[in-house]
Amino acid sequence: MFERRRLILGGMLALAAARPAHAVTQVRYPRSEPQGQGDQSEHYAVRLLRLALAYAGQPDAIEPPTYKMGQTRALVDLQNGRAIDVLWTMSSRQRETELLPVRIPLDMGLIGWRLLLLRRSDAARFEATPSAADLQQLSALQGHDWPDTDILLANGYRVETGSDYGGMFKMLSSSRADYFPRSVFEVWNELDAFHWDDLMVAPGLALHYPSAFYFFVRKSNPALVATIQQGLERMMADGSYARAFNDYFGDMLRRSALPLRRIFELNNPLLPAATPLARREL
Repeated sequence: MFERRRLILGGMLALAAARPAHAVTQVRYPRSEPQGQGDQSEHYAVRLLRLALAYAGQPDAIEPPTYKMGQTRALVDLQNGRAIDVLWTMSSRQRETELLPVRIPLDMGLIGWRLLLLRRSDAARFEATPSAADLQQLSALQGHDWPDTDILLANGYRVETGSDYGGMFKMLSSSRADYFPRSVFEVWNELDAFHWDDLMVAPGLALHYPSAFYFFVRKSNPALVATIQQGLERMMADGSYARAFNDYFGDMLRRSALPLRRIFELNNPLLPAATPLARREL
């Protein structure tokens, strides 16, 4: 009798573990404005979202987007509970005040490792850059509403801003800025996709600041945060999170050769105190 009760209890516990933390009927996400045919960041985030929901016991909850939207509009729509239920973006204190983050960085912090996109005609000039102070005298290019803009300014860097993603590559090409810091998971796809023959990645240099790239959900939907968190934690436990990361970013990391680069370290004053920097597996 005791053995039978133990088997029944074990089965009930296994069933409970397989169930989602909360019931989710649908999860709508934004289709980003085009970032080139080779853009892998969106493909990776969608795949990770789909896997996380499946690991949380809800494999069919995701709903494909019906139209494209830029980041600013997506943030507003998410906060107001209109067209989307989740998005993925770089964290900041403001964003974590307005929205609920799932505190598992999707990119293991890669968003803060920045290679410098520049004009080929300026390559020698950057090879001769001896210090951070010299780099600060040149103008970096960033989006007007990106957290990176405030991070660079807070560290004494000059910044030119743009509002159109594709147009910023034209700004760089036409000498309206000296370099365009891009994350290691963005820059190679962008070079391949946009075919700017006059642009290149600066050899031997990189910027770094601690950061996190999260799924975000509106404040009125903590159940979805709990479900995605549960799925991602289960993925980390069985190694599928690390495998998905390596499948998408392994080649980019090798191509970036970060250990061989001179790294300029920056502080990130926008980083929320709750960022899980102590979790080495992330």
